[in-house]
Amino acid sequence: MPSTAADAPPLRVAVGVVRDHLGRVLVARRSLDRHQGGRWEFPGGKVESAESVTTALRRELAEELGITVRECRPLIRIAHDYGDRRVVLEVRAVDRWSGEPTGLEGQPLAWRMPDELAPGDFPAANRGIITALRLPGHYVISADCDDPADWLATLDRVLAAGERLIQFRVRQNDVARRALADEALIRCRAAGARLLVNGDVELARLIEADGVHLNTAGLAALQERPLAPGRWVAASCHDSAELRRAAALDVDFAVLSPVAETASHPGARPIGWAAFRELATDAPFPVYALGGMTSADEAMARREGGQGVAGISGFWV
Repeated sequence: MPSTAADAPPLRVAVGVVRDHLGRVLVARRSLDRHQGGRWEFPGGKVESAESVTTALRRELAEELGITVRECRPLIRIAHDYGDRRVVLEVRAVDRWSGEPTGLEGQPLAWRMPDELAPGDFPAANRGIITALRLPGHYVISADCDDPADWLATLDRVLAAGERLIQFRVRQNDVARRALADEALIRCRAAGARLLVNGDVELARLIEADGVHLNTAGLAALQERPLAPGRWVAASCHDSAELRRAAALDVDFAVLSPVAETASHPGARPIGWAAFRELATDAPFPVYALGGMTSADEAMARREGGQGVAGISGFWV
């Protein structure tokens, strides 16, 4: 029988996210005669059988753009099936490079801030890359609230320290919780930070929060994405089945735990960094490492294919 696209092994592609000193990202427009032609893309190309991803990326960016990659690191790995072609994008953040980017193959180039990148202008597999570029390296989960004044003072310290992604995880009665969430959102907006509500889709909608974070029960119960694109949906995951469930719900990102031992869940067996890497690199969205994490673990999480680190005790201080 003749082989089909589904039978063929996926095409491995090395993709480079090249930033300038202003934080803008370099994108190129695909020629009309290529797969997904006319769309914008992040530069890169096929990984040959004898090449590492880094070697392929250096070769492709030299050939396409005339630049030399000096230093890069894993950003995200995305597997995608277009129906007529399967791809695996091995995405690297290019932290240091030299030369002047030029479209050596005649392709138009543009520098864009991450928030200016419209997912619909890119091949579908690129959505996870755009999401990763818009997310910070830390995801701060709030402690519960005994005293609203003390809780808000801690939030102010967290925001003043530069944190820009906060999960509102408070177990109070509905009236007190709504009031605290309203005030937290005001302070996050003033600081340019995003606030996601843990486990309560209706509260997230009611206060017009930036998104919702689905706990394990919420992830299992929902049949479709609870918020429209443009508002964040995150999920707590602990294994491959939950990550697949999160992907089916079209979440934007997830936390995977516990990576290390944590005081908040002393009986939970940590999965370790090797398992984290295996699971995170198969997810089509950014994944944060959770469980015993501090800011010092961010570099390790990124090396292991994660977006960064999440936590309560290491950040809510």
